Amino acid sequence: MQDISRFGTLSARILLSLVFLASGGMKIAAWSMIVGVAASKGLPLPAFSIGVAAAIEIIGALFLLSGFHARLAAFVLFLYLIPTTLIFHNFWAVQGVEHQMQMVNFLKNLAIMGGLLMVASDGPGPISIDKQAANPY
Repeated sequence: MQDISRFGTLSARILLSLVFLASGGMKIAAWSMIVGVAASKGLPLPAFSIGVAAAIEIIGALFLLSGFHARLAAFVLFLYLIPTTLIFHNFWAVQGVEHQMQMVNFLKNLAIMGGLLMVASDGPGPISIDKQAANPY
């Protein structure tokens, strides 16, 4: 059971990090399109906002992945997902297939937020920079 706990926490951090690394990378790769979507949602300064979002996602994911200040990174990503989820996955404002798709994305983000809260509250686990810094030997 100890191995499950040890490697389970690391695996959870890896999986959570992949979501944000991919999302941040896609924002950069499809910059014009994403900025257009942000503008259509009424985001102020859409290019700046998307740049900040990509930075939060990529930096937060790298901190979470490595276990460096993982609790803080998880909490920042959790807070970041609150407005992101409400603005971009507002299923209550659309109909039909779009309603279903946005509801699934809304619920997916809630699940990710739950995982982030677990890291924020329980820490990054034994295989992390934070743990190694606290117990170097």
